[in-house]
Amino acid sequence: MGESNPMRTLVREIALAAGMITILVLAMWAHTGSMPPLVVVESNSMQHDIEGEIGTIDAGDLVLVHSPDSNQIITFAEATDITSANYGYESLGMQGDVIIYERNGETESTPIIHRALFKIEVGQSVDADEQGECSQGVFWNEKCVTSWTVPGSDQVNVEKVNLIFDGNKTGKYSCDGIAAQHGSNWFSVENYTPPNPGYITLGDNNDCNDDQGVFKFAQGLTSMHSGMIRPVQDDWVIGVSGAEIPWLGTVKLMVSGGDSPGPSQVPGSSFFYLLLFVGLVLVTPMTIEPIFRKILRNSPEMIEAEREDAIAKVYSSEEE
Repeated sequence: MGESNPMRTLVREIALAAGMITILVLAMWAHTGSMPPLVVVESNSMQHDIEGEIGTIDAGDLVLVHSPDSNQIITFAEATDITSANYGYESLGMQGDVIIYERNGETESTPIIHRALFKIEVGQSVDADEQGECSQGVFWNEKCVTSWTVPGSDQVNVEKVNLIFDGNKTGKYSCDGIAAQHGSNWFSVENYTPPNPGYITLGDNNDCNDDQGVFKFAQGLTSMHSGMIRPVQDDWVIGVSGAEIPWLGTVKLMVSGGDSPGPSQVPGSSFFYLLLFVGLVLVTPMTIEPIFRKILRNSPEMIEAEREDAIAKVYSSEEE
């Protein structure tokens, strides 16, 4: 038997590795219905524990992205409404779905991964006048919206949205930070007229500072080209967050540049567990290989092969 070619062996191993990665990505694509099927979490805005926690979203985690076309988005309000069919639904450590969306639909801005707190839907509407203007309500989609509805609450066909998440007519969403210092212990919305229907979103670790700035003490987030983020429309949603894969996204953050915060917001424990995981990956093959060799050496087939090889050597020496 000729000696193996090192270059050919290297090419074969690279091809096998590439094939395995391709199969893995295609399998995740088939599962999530979204491409790419994974995103890396860059900030700690969804973090529940200062040291990180499996089952919630921390900076440096990978998160599966499910297609919004095949997944109903359940809001915190719906998941905490005892009359809702979705009552009790939880995702990633809290009630309601976590969505990934583009800021005001801008593909240039960094996408946001936050929880859908509640959704504002069109209640009633009337036709706009000939100039496309509204004598009442808000112009939206060639109509004048005169009332709004919030599923999971008592806000049905209201001109302005008024909510308080204190556990009475809605679920409980408590506030810390600046809001609590001003005596506002619960997330609330007062006399809010939406510019359009959509989701109001909030990071679990953002102390009631919602992305759209509808809470009295919220600053909100901005987009690159169109100012304050508005309620998230359905076609701005990139995906619905599925399971998290902890720590592994930290590697990507360590080499990222541009506007990325890098690994600065990754919990300290994530680095330890990442190193431990890498160590296990490297050590496991070296530990398993001797065991498999021993098992194979003691198998009937191997014993028979060695016996035949010994007999062949005896015959070969006799012929010489």
